[in-house]
Amino acid sequence: MTIDSDTKISIANALDRLMRDGLPFRFSAYDGSSAGPEGSPIHLRLLNERGLSFLMTAPGDLGFARAYVSGDLEFEGAHPGDPYDMMVALQSQLKVKMPPPAEMLQIIRSLGFGNLKLLPPPPEEHLPKWRRALEGFRHSKGRDATVIHHHYDVSNRFYEYVLGPSMAYTCAVFPDETASLETAQFEKFDLVARKLDLKPGERLLDIGCGWGGMVLHAAKHYGVKALGVTLSEEQAAWAQEAIRREGLEDLAEVRFMDYRDVVETDFDGISSIGLTEHIGVRNFDSYFGFINSHLRSGGRLLNHCITRPDNKSTDTGAFIDRYVFPDGELTGVGRITTSIQDNGLEVRHVENLREHYALTLKEWSRNLEKNWDEALEEVTLGTAKVWGVYMAGSRLAFERNEIQLHHVLAVKVGARGNASWPLRPTW
Repeated sequence: MTIDSDTKISIANALDRLMRDGLPFRFSAYDGSSAGPEGSPIHLRLLNERGLSFLMTAPGDLGFARAYVSGDLEFEGAHPGDPYDMMVALQSQLKVKMPPPAEMLQIIRSLGFGNLKLLPPPPEEHLPKWRRALEGFRHSKGRDATVIHHHYDVSNRFYEYVLGPSMAYTCAVFPDETASLETAQFEKFDLVARKLDLKPGERLLDIGCGWGGMVLHAAKHYGVKALGVTLSEEQAAWAQEAIRREGLEDLAEVRFMDYRDVVETDFDGISSIGLTEHIGVRNFDSYFGFINSHLRSGGRLLNHCITRPDNKSTDTGAFIDRYVFPDGELTGVGRITTSIQDNGLEVRHVENLREHYALTLKEWSRNLEKNWDEALEEVTLGTAKVWGVYMAGSRLAFERNEIQLHHVLAVKVGARGNASWPLRPTW
């Protein structure tokens, strides 16, 4: 379709023209224009020129996030704590097409070249990668501490509202689809303990321990002497208080420290639950080399992390990098197992639990929606919005096999090949 060079295109019409199949939901803008099916349960409203500038200067998920977090883009038809239906509409049916250069120029002219000026992003957005580089090399101790602080030192109370009593911020394992989140999180920690074959009196190191869920479980239910380390000071304080409440000071400890500074060795088991995503693919060899050096002969590793369906890309996308997990990287389970093997450990079992993470995120989103007013007493409205979009979008990605969740179980084999392993799995 050609357009006259003097024709002014409205905001809604411009967006509709950029969609290969048209808008799948209702959209209206502050210039009075609208497009998309009138009866759609999803209705997006662009409220002002600042929102348009965000969308034009960062097309895609980053611009959408900036406009939405700033309050310049609103939607109807889904709760901000659980905007799953909106994310389905956005990620499922929005297929962008590039119009001919002359038409694209006319669209930009109609919307205003002045809207291509970069604006300060919302305060909830983390620094761009080039600015983070001023704080140290990627995954240096100092830079890792900074980005972990950005995501995890938000508010322990906020996390309690979202995660529930378990305070487990990793994929649960659902015995069935009717199981509660707490039951599933208990099963996750217990499955890890069973895979590691933990026994009373043994020693466990939990790297990136969060609020101490695995440490508490191993000490309380298996009589294990467990040490957890985290780069979040708030997590460590919460975990130590939980340990005191449970009367487990003789068995359990959580330290605010970098795992690379752990000096104890000869652990019977090491669990890494949701940390590999923060390590950096280039650092896998040093990471799994560290684990090998800290396991006794016959000791086991359970690595639990988000993965990709392939071993090619490591990028998490602009929105995730700037709002959720700065410096995070994802790769396929093949790359992870290769590094584990190359650093002297024998891989014995691999399991994909991606459907379980979709169910976990569904429950977290429900918690955020249910506790929305209370959550807003702990964090900004922008932060709460980020969490709603991030969890709903991640749930959809797990459902569609765009990302996965793998357990990799490995053992440090003895000098004569003894893996201290039963003929069949016992868990």
